[in-house]
Amino acid sequence: MVNWDASVDLLIAGSGGGGMVAALAALDAGIEPLVVEKQSLVGGSTGMSGGMVWLPDNPLMRACGIADSHEDGLAYFDDVVGDIGEASSAARRETFLTAGSAMINLLVDNGVRLVRCPGWSDYYPNHKGGNAAGRSVEGVPYDAAQLGDWSDKIQPSMAKNYGFVIKTNELRAVQYFNRSPRAFGIAMRVFLRTRAARLRSREILTNGASLIGQILQALMNFDGGTSVGGSGQPPIWTDTAMDDLIVEDGRVVGARVTRDGTTMNIQARKGVLLAAGGFSRNADMRRRYSGDQPNEGKWSIANAGDTGEVLQTAMALGAKTDLLDEAWWLPMVFIQDPGAASLGSGRQRPGAIYVDGTGKRFCNESNSYVEVGKAMYANKAVPCWQVFDEGYVRRYVSGANPLKKRSLSESLIEQGAVKRASTIADLARQMDVPADALEQTVKRFNEFAAKGLDPDFGRGQSAYNVCLGDPGYQPNAAVGPLDSAPYYATRVFPADVGTCGGVITNEHAQVLNEQDQVIEGLYATGNITATVMGRNYLGAGGSIANTMIFGYVAARHAARE
Repeated sequence: MVNWDASVDLLIAGSGGGGMVAALAALDAGIEPLVVEKQSLVGGSTGMSGGMVWLPDNPLMRACGIADSHEDGLAYFDDVVGDIGEASSAARRETFLTAGSAMINLLVDNGVRLVRCPGWSDYYPNHKGGNAAGRSVEGVPYDAAQLGDWSDKIQPSMAKNYGFVIKTNELRAVQYFNRSPRAFGIAMRVFLRTRAARLRSREILTNGASLIGQILQALMNFDGGTSVGGSGQPPIWTDTAMDDLIVEDGRVVGARVTRDGTTMNIQARKGVLLAAGGFSRNADMRRRYSGDQPNEGKWSIANAGDTGEVLQTAMALGAKTDLLDEAWWLPMVFIQDPGAASLGSGRQRPGAIYVDGTGKRFCNESNSYVEVGKAMYANKAVPCWQVFDEGYVRRYVSGANPLKKRSLSESLIEQGAVKRASTIADLARQMDVPADALEQTVKRFNEFAAKGLDPDFGRGQSAYNVCLGDPGYQPNAAVGPLDSAPYYATRVFPADVGTCGGVITNEHAQVLNEQDQVIEGLYATGNITATVMGRNYLGAGGSIANTMIFGYVAARHAARE
């Protein structure tokens, strides 16, 4: 007989988007949730992210009259993801699309303010069911002061790195502020918003921090006419790690946690939801499960709490798993220099290409970051090289004074972080790749790129390629020749923002065992699961949508149980 130290209806491990939405959905359904978060800050990987949520035919699209449909969403899944097994079963896809709209409505009804991200195309808009208008939404700039004592407990989002109060959909324009009047106008709006926040000494949250902050406020303010909620304090324990699951008669009935150094047994009358992220930061697990994509997590930029212990507890119970070798890949240039920050976006801009160790291109550099990362592994290009020219430097390299001539720091050349040469052949020798092959690669690319074409890989031929390209470059925003000496090269590594394989769940977010039977009382969502996206990333915010939607589904199902 277990001695319980506390008892709730739904115990949730992890305070990312999935865990937070599950807590709100639980309150809305009249049951008592408790979120346990092992870190001192709330938000997990969602809080650190761009905070977009991708969903076909979502309520905001319908309100704006944007053409889309449930059927197009299913067709898009079928065409891009294909048959990947139980993780993306027909039932789970159907639930994702149907419950997704209900989840968005729950957020909006509880005061979470969201806006469309117009123009941020699906990642495969040319595929059946794809949508170039944009199926993503994000939170509005949000004043952290509304959270009271919790205002400093939100995981910082990516905007912190830029120093601006900037929405994710504004970032692609701001980085081209000098390339088009529209981009300049958006940049000025961001600058004025940032300036106003500083003058008022306000912490304005955007990106994932806005999403998490707004849901946190909804949890604090919730009053659904039930015996739970409305206390002004969210049902969240920070600095509380889930150590193990407690099982009675084959059913998960609670968990053992450690809170501020004290071990406690928490009863979960309706179930336990695992929303604690993946195992990006666990080198041993990455080695063990990496398959044909060998990785030890040393290039991961995922949440520091992404260490896999909660996943291991589910696996110890016999949970079935899949896609453990997969991750949300993000090709990155690891150079600690402010002036080199713009190099990481080179794959989407004119004047730059990726080549492997033989000096040849191997993919459409401007496609989805997950697809490019997978291509690096598939073509044994880990790391690969980004080759670019002086024109790229002049157009895109940032500096302290935007009015001065743009250039890379000489220290980067001296350190060897960036190679520089007056000819492609000399550059190839520094890269230790065949000079004739690299010369031929650049020559062929340039011949077509001058016309805005890429017959080898189709770069610049989709709305997604174009929407992240240079709006001031003609004839193709994503493609341009490397024809201005000197020439440069730097290494690119397949970083990741999280693993996306884990336990198999059904359409109710219930965890299945190796016999495809439900492990009673156990739910899971997010990067701790094998994602409904399979081995692809369908659009901006696909992973956040996955965790939030199935967190919502888990809470609703647990309430009915």
